[in-house]
Amino acid sequence: MHIPDGYLSPSTCTVMFAGAIPFWYVAIQRLKKVLNARLIPRIALLSALSFVIMMFNVPLPGGTTGHAVGMGILAVLLGPWASMLAISIALAIQALFFGDGGITCFGANCFNMAIAGSLVAYGVYRLISASASLASPRRIVAAALAGYIAINVSAFFASIEFGVQPMLFHHADGSPLYAPYPLYISIPAMMIGHLSFAGIVEAVIAGSLVAYLQKTDIELLRITAPGVSDTEPAIPEAIVINLRPLWLILAALMVLSPLGLLAAGSAWGEWSAEDLKNPEIRKQITIASRNMAPPENPPTGLEMLSSFWTAPMPDYAPSIVKSPQLGYLLSALFGTGVILLLWFLFSWLLERIVSVSLRTPKS
Repeated sequence: MHIPDGYLSPSTCTVMFAGAIPFWYVAIQRLKKVLNARLIPRIALLSALSFVIMMFNVPLPGGTTGHAVGMGILAVLLGPWASMLAISIALAIQALFFGDGGITCFGANCFNMAIAGSLVAYGVYRLISASASLASPRRIVAAALAGYIAINVSAFFASIEFGVQPMLFHHADGSPLYAPYPLYISIPAMMIGHLSFAGIVEAVIAGSLVAYLQKTDIELLRITAPGVSDTEPAIPEAIVINLRPLWLILAALMVLSPLGLLAAGSAWGEWSAEDLKNPEIRKQITIASRNMAPPENPPTGLEMLSSFWTAPMPDYAPSIVKSPQLGYLLSALFGTGVILLLWFLFSWLLERIVSVSLRTPKS
């Protein structure tokens, strides 16, 4: 679901980035209002958790792969606005350092996964959990369905963005400039795998983590349960939280991250320009795309933009590390470390901004 550079036209990328900006702005304003020493570590940890979750690839029908995002559990534990920022930071690190998702498509990837995914997950969770107590099994079901529906909405948005490219952007002879597959290919290619496998993984992650937290530290579920009698007062300053269970989960997932290499193949729509020239990979692309072969030559716009950014550790494989498994593990550690550092710098900056605004006399 990480759209690479070259698959979307510059105008599509601009529109999607512009569409994401208002949500980021509101999210930052909301975060400034509830900023405190307890909340930022939670956001930082969950942002890192989303990053690591996305490293676990699962096989999908057609020989492609997919992954969960963690949008379900992040929306439950943070609410939609902080979840947007947490996933956006994780996506930024993936694109910059590992080439997972394009720099030009960053706005689109954030809109699909961080923004739409968080809003849908939160809405579904609140609708189904309603006034249920924090220990209620209904919250497990609500979290699972929130994750499942949210990731499929995100995949649907991505499939639309892929599918409109050949219709809107093509040469005079009709050959595509960017993503080559139309809607009748892109929608089923994306949705079948997410409805059947990736969505189930997202649901299992969200539901099982809520069940785990109900037994280890139920306080972590308070922030998205306003109005429930056993959760008052449901404001961040009044919540006593213990992040140890989440730290343990993050550490375990980082250690297990090399398992993400077991799923062979690329995600649908994430093939490089070089892949489109490779006869063997072209066969795989054809099978995954309802037996419609890609163009004989990579679309010119796709090939041109695909080299827009060269990540220092593409595909989570540092060049100085010979073992793929060790390289993947080190990438998980590096990415997590960078995300935690960025969030604490972000916390410091927001505190400075709030402090200055409080000291500035009003006219």
